[in-house]
Amino acid sequence: MGLIVPTVMQPERAEQPPPYDCFVGIDWGSQQHQVYVLDRDRRRLGERVVDHDGASLAQLVAWLWGLSAGQPQRVAVAIEVPRGAIVEGLVERGFHVFAINPKQLDRFRDRHSVAGAKDDRRDAFVLADSVCTDRPSFRRLHLDAPHLLLLRELRRVEETLLEEFRRSANRLREQLHRFYPQMLQLCSAADEPWLWDLITLAPTPAHAMLLSEEQVQRVLKAHRIRRLKAPAVLACLQAPALPVAPGTPEAAQAHCGFLLPCLRVLAEQLQACSPQVSTLLRAMADEPGEEESPSDVAIVQSLPGVGRKITAWLFAEAAQPLAERDYQVLRTHGGVAPVTKQSGKRRQVVMRHGCNPRLRHALYHMARVAMQRDAHFSSVYAALRAKGQRHGQALRNIGDRLLRILMAMLRHRTCYDASRIRCEPVAQMGQKM
Repeated sequence: MGLIVPTVMQPERAEQPPPYDCFVGIDWGSQQHQVYVLDRDRRRLGERVVDHDGASLAQLVAWLWGLSAGQPQRVAVAIEVPRGAIVEGLVERGFHVFAINPKQLDRFRDRHSVAGAKDDRRDAFVLADSVCTDRPSFRRLHLDAPHLLLLRELRRVEETLLEEFRRSANRLREQLHRFYPQMLQLCSAADEPWLWDLITLAPTPAHAMLLSEEQVQRVLKAHRIRRLKAPAVLACLQAPALPVAPGTPEAAQAHCGFLLPCLRVLAEQLQACSPQVSTLLRAMADEPGEEESPSDVAIVQSLPGVGRKITAWLFAEAAQPLAERDYQVLRTHGGVAPVTKQSGKRRQVVMRHGCNPRLRHALYHMARVAMQRDAHFSSVYAALRAKGQRHGQALRNIGDRLLRILMAMLRHRTCYDASRIRCEPVAQMGQKM
């Protein structure tokens, strides 16, 4: 049985929810899980503590299978953590698993204890009771296709590697700025391999005074650096050094000596990971759609502001809303749908904070690039700014509009056509954010 990670889905509104005979609450833990089971009359059927290992999880599945008389589709399982082995095992065996936001669960817990009492057993009971009485507040979990799982993992790994690479490069830059700013005049970000080799050759200003043009030329030639010449590089490195306290160059040299191997490893891993993401996206784009229409990936990539990274994030973090063409779910998960707070005569529309941060990041940059590259969205941005909206607010409006266009493209199986975009009054757009 392969490792499959579920995607959070909204319940289908068109279908009536199936009747359930058992309602299970699972309070997830890193070592043990508390399980509480109720019947349809909300009476206790049983409870147990399950260890987080293969044998114990198999016993849990067998126990729930027995309680349901071999009908797992009549068991509703509620859990806070919408991923992991316990979720995947239950979903794969046919149980209906539902997830809920922890903040919502806090409100359900207040029903049973206004004093704020909390423990694992109580949380498991609250989950089981809540999925029995308030199932529309929960989100049904389904399993992802293997290629979407792989895309999600690769894209998240790529982003993690990139973040770690930037952190390490910033640390190296800080050390060079501390005692060796000549190096930063050659590469201000300190994130290029040729500079790392140069630092290895001349780790301190004193070592730089011993460098020759031939040594510098070999480094530049090995990395195919043509914008710089060896004499100019050598003159820069041999400029007067900063006056620092005795021992500072040696201490900073030791620090840089630990950072450089990390940067080289991270750079190699990024070079290995990024092509895998691109290859997977190309394979998905080449798959024909319905009746030889463009694939979903090809349609998404035709939208202004969408490149490889944005496409990967959209399908990695929002595959199910895209497949269902669910505009409302996509805009709320992406954080472009505003939140309205109204009480009496006071009405306030604010930015949505409860969303998928990766998807929000992707939609932000999609809107930013569309505003920079597309004349229509550039004019929309200018009009929104003239109306008084801030930069981020205007980009969220553009991102919301791009999602609405994308949903229409996916429903009609057509790629982006700028001539078919209708201009929406700016006053009407401003009401959305």
